[in-house]
Amino acid sequence: MVDDTQLAESKAIHRRTGTTFYVATRLLPERVRHATYVLYAFFRVADEIVDDPNGPPPAEQRAQLARLREGALGGPTDDSVVAAFSDLREQYGIPDTAVEEFVDAMVADIDTDSYETHTELDEYMGGSAAAVGEMMTAVMRPDNPEIAQPHARTLGEAFQLTNFLRDVREDVVERDRIYLPQEILDEHDVTERQIERFEMNDDVAALMRSELERTEKRYREGVAGIKYLPDDCQLPVLLAAVLYADHHRLIRDHGHDTLSTTPELSSTRKLSLLVRTRWHWLWNKDPEAVFAAVSTISDSPQYVHEPEGVTPTR
Repeated sequence: MVDDTQLAESKAIHRRTGTTFYVATRLLPERVRHATYVLYAFFRVADEIVDDPNGPPPAEQRAQLARLREGALGGPTDDSVVAAFSDLREQYGIPDTAVEEFVDAMVADIDTDSYETHTELDEYMGGSAAAVGEMMTAVMRPDNPEIAQPHARTLGEAFQLTNFLRDVREDVVERDRIYLPQEILDEHDVTERQIERFEMNDDVAALMRSELERTEKRYREGVAGIKYLPDDCQLPVLLAAVLYADHHRLIRDHGHDTLSTTPELSSTRKLSLLVRTRWHWLWNKDPEAVFAAVSTISDSPQYVHEPEGVTPTR
């Protein structure tokens, strides 16, 4: 079982590195919240092995990930976060395949700094994002996991695609990576060199609009599956979707320019979205309807998005 020291360490990592998701995590019931701290900390430990371009050489990164994989799947480890994750994996029956899929994606990050097609990027996200959604579903223990899981995997992909679009500049500067596939760059007459030089123009804006729309389809598919989660988990997951999706509003407000800056939600905005999401949830326990009411990306005819600062009346 995960002990108090491991839990405190995991929570500290989550709070420091996952500020948006942490807000939603706080609303989860304790039985799921504590497990989520451990999951997120494990994901961050793995990320940090491969995310620093000035870190150890590739051979050492692979060795570190091999040790992490072994420890996560029940082998010996001296990392308290990995040990806690391994205990959690056994407790909740997290499939080994999901763990393998996730670590494989981290290994891919060592040698891959760009993607040719959306298909290649989707294959990568199968481990880096969809597998994360699958693990989260396991700790929530829905009545029908086989129905909930595909939606959760898709929602995980939507979150990561939002991160990619928000963090274009940061990924170039801090990780020497471009997550915009070459085929979409070619389609809009944008070059990798242009991205690396942070040269914003109308072609980049058009590319970003296209990628935002592509990502928003996944939000709708993912949110449609929230109703299959346990009742006490639905609002927190819905809030996470609302918070992540609100970065799309920021990107649009910045003229689709994430080459010059990395848009971030303010604490005030997060609180506002939390209050509005909970208010609508009081009156309508339909995740899709509430997402349509609060989010700026939904085109559902059931609700019309309210402008900032307008008090809900429904």
